[in-house]
Amino acid sequence: AQFKMYFDPFLKPDMGKKSKYKTSVKKKTLNPEFNEEFSYDVSLDHLAKKTLEISVWDYDLGMSNDFIGGVELGINASGQRLKHWFECLKNKGKKVEYWHTLTQQGAPTTDKPD
Repeated sequence: AQFKMYFDPFLKPDMGKKSKYKTSVKKKTLNPEFNEEFSYDVSLDHLAKKTLEISVWDYDLGMSNDFIGGVELGINASGQRLKHWFECLKNKGKKVEYWHTLTQQGAPTTDKPD
């Protein structure tokens, strides 16, 4: 990976290729704000059994994107991530905002360029 003093981050709400959703790239920043929304058509019964994986990537033009970190929300999460998930299920249609620390757990290290 090349050394930079900044990142060009973007978020993917699915660490695999199951979803084509991703945010726009926020160029040359260490403190990005995305303020973007994704919606999925899922019943509440099915949603309770799902896991939301959000990964943060450093965009590199023409090269593999570098994984920065990620977070998983769902029934198999623990601590604040599990609490956040239950709050989302309990408050259908409302925004429930929490801050989470990114982890390296279970995520790929690179992503092919789009």
